[in-house]
Amino acid sequence: MCGIWALFGSDDCLSVQCLSAMKIAHRGPDAFRFENVNGYTNCCFGFHRLAVVDPLFGMQPIRVRKYPYLWLCYNGEIYNHRKMQQHFGFEYQTNVDGEIILHLYNKGGIEQTVSMLDGVFAFILLDTANKKVFLGRDTYGVRPLFKTMAEDGFLAVCSEAKGLVTLKHSSTPFLKVEPFLPGHYEVLDLKPNGKVASVEMVKYHHYRDEPLHALYDNVEKLFPGFEIETVKNNIRILFNNAVKKRLMTDRRIGCLLSGGLDSSLVAATLLKQMKEDQVQYPLQTFAIGMEDSPDLLAARKVANHIGSEHHEVLFNSEEGIQALDEVIFSLETYDITTVRASVGMYLISKYIRKNTDSVVIFSGEGSDELTQGYIYFHKAPSPEKAEEESERLLRELYLFDVLRADRTTAAHGLELRVPFLDHRFSSYYLSLPPELRIPKNGIEKHLLRETFEDSNLIPKEILWRPKEAFSDGITSVKNSWFKILQEYIEHQVDDAMMANAAQKYPFNTPKTKEGYYYRQIFERHYPGRAYWLSHYWMPKWINATDPSARTLTHYKSAAKA
Repeated sequence: MCGIWALFGSDDCLSVQCLSAMKIAHRGPDAFRFENVNGYTNCCFGFHRLAVVDPLFGMQPIRVRKYPYLWLCYNGEIYNHRKMQQHFGFEYQTNVDGEIILHLYNKGGIEQTVSMLDGVFAFILLDTANKKVFLGRDTYGVRPLFKTMAEDGFLAVCSEAKGLVTLKHSSTPFLKVEPFLPGHYEVLDLKPNGKVASVEMVKYHHYRDEPLHALYDNVEKLFPGFEIETVKNNIRILFNNAVKKRLMTDRRIGCLLSGGLDSSLVAATLLKQMKEDQVQYPLQTFAIGMEDSPDLLAARKVANHIGSEHHEVLFNSEEGIQALDEVIFSLETYDITTVRASVGMYLISKYIRKNTDSVVIFSGEGSDELTQGYIYFHKAPSPEKAEEESERLLRELYLFDVLRADRTTAAHGLELRVPFLDHRFSSYYLSLPPELRIPKNGIEKHLLRETFEDSNLIPKEILWRPKEAFSDGITSVKNSWFKILQEYIEHQVDDAMMANAAQKYPFNTPKTKEGYYYRQIFERHYPGRAYWLSHYWMPKWINATDPSARTLTHYKSAAKA
C-alpha cells in the first residue's frame, strides 16, 4: 500500500503543484520521492512509500537498466510476479513485485500485461520511447485511483482525490476529479509539450470470467461439475489459495476479526497457512466495539478457538462521534452506511498503527457482495435476480465497501488484503448456478457456511452466526451505533435545515438528518464534489429509507435469539 501521484503537461510551477501530493502522505509513511521526467520538464511523478516488499530497492518510480525509457508508479501487490518471472525467464533487477509490469509490457504490450496480473493494483506507466502513458486499475478497484484531465491535455493522477482537488491549471479554474474505473486500462498519447491525448479506455476483465493468469498458477486442478460435494471442495481449494498467496510480505501480518463468518474464516485460514509456512510470530487479531457488543464476544470466541494473539479495542459514543469529521475527510464520501461502518474500522486501524507492529492487515471485505450475505437477499424474487444484484454490488464495490476498507486503513499507514476478492475464487463462485448461491433455510451465505461445516476451522455457533451489520455489531443491541448517531444528530440538524435540503443540495438530496449532517461535513472538505457519489447504498426489494440492517424485518440479533 502506497500513495502514487503524477502530473503530465503542467503549466504551473511544479514545486507548488507537488504540495498537493503531500495530501496523501499517510499512504506511505516510510519514504517519499518526487521525480521529474527526462526531457519533459512539466511532467512529474510523486510517490509515498509503505515498505512491504524489498526495503532496499522498492522506491518509485521504478526504472530498470534494461528499459531506460519506462517509468512505473504503482500501488498494489502482484501475487504471481515470481511465477510470471520464472515462466517467461525474466531477469529481475529488484525484488519488487511491480517490476513484473515492466517486463510483461515490454514482452506483450499493455493488454496482455494487465490480464496477467494476479493481485490488486493501480498504476501509471510511462513509455517515453513510444510516447505513451498508460493507467490501469484492478478488477474490483481494491486499490484506488483518481484522475483529472483538462481539455488542453493536462493530466493529473493520484491514489486519492484529496491529492488532486487543490491543483491549479491556467485554462481550467475547476478541475473535475473522477475515480478511474476498476477493471479498465487507458492508453494516452504523450505529446512533445508533455500534454496527453486519450486514445482508448478498455475493460480488460469481467469478474465472471476466469482470469488469463489462471493458466499459469499452481492451484491444484479443480473438479468439474456442480455436484454439491465437488463445489464445496473447489471452494475450499480456492479460498485456501487466496489466503496463501497473500502472505507475500516483509512486514508483520495481522487480521481484523469482527466475529462474523467472513472475518473468522479469513483469520482461521490465515493462521493455518502461517503455521504451514513456519512464520515465526503469532497472528495478531483485532476486534473493536463498545462494552457488551456482540462483535467483541463473538471475536473472543474465535480468537480462543484458533489461538491468535487477540486485541480488543473499546470505544465510547463520544470517541465515535468525534471521529466523524476525520473519517469523512479520509473516505471522500458522504454515503450514510459507508460513513457509519467506517468509524469502527478507522479507530481500530489507529490502534493497530499506534500499539503494534502489524502492517499488512487481512480482512473479510467483498464476501457479502460475492456470496449474497446481505439480509435483504432473503427478499430476492428469484435466484437470477439475486445473481444480478450480487454482480451490481461487486461492480460498485469501489464506491462503498472497498473504498471504506482502503481509506480507513490507509489513513493510518496500513495495507489491507482481501482474500474474498481473489480473482480465481470470485470468478469460480460467480460461475456456480444461481440457485446454489441464494439464502437457504432462512440463512444467508448458506453455501459458504456449508462448505466449512466439517473443517473445525471456527466454532459452529460462529459458522452459523446470522449477519450483523458491522456498524451495528460493534455496539450493544440495547443502544446501537445507529441509535447513538440519530440521538446526537437530532441536536445538530433542525427541521428548517431539512426543509431546505433540496435547495441547498439538489444532487443526492439527503432524506434524513444523518445524511444531511454527513453531507455538511463532506461539503466543508470537498466543496462542489458531491458527484463523486453517484447514489446512496441502499438495500433492494424493500421500501427502505435507511441502510441499517436493524431496520429490516429479517434482522436477528444475538440478544433476541
